[in-house]
Amino acid sequence: MTEQIKAVADVVEALLLNQAKKATKYLSDKFIVGASRKTFDGKIKKGNAEIIIVMGKPNYQQREFIKQCKKAGEPFPVKKIQLKFPPKKRT
Repeated sequence: MTEQIKAVADVVEALLLNQAKKATKYLSDKFIVGASRKTFDGKIKKGNAEIIIVMGKPNYQQREFIKQCKKAGEPFPVKKIQLKFPPKKRT
């Protein structure tokens, strides 16, 4: 249980420090810890942050990433937290 609590803290910290939209940590091939941040018009506003924490089974995109990790021989838990950023608008 303490590993999961530490993973939640790591994911939230990475999300806030990197100004990312979504951060995911893969603890095993059947269990992930993720955090996502609410955006407004595709932009991250400074100030208050609403963060949603997800723990449990991976979704479809995360399962595809796990398959790629296994194919590449990456051991679990994956050391790096996977970050996704909001799309940049064309000018």
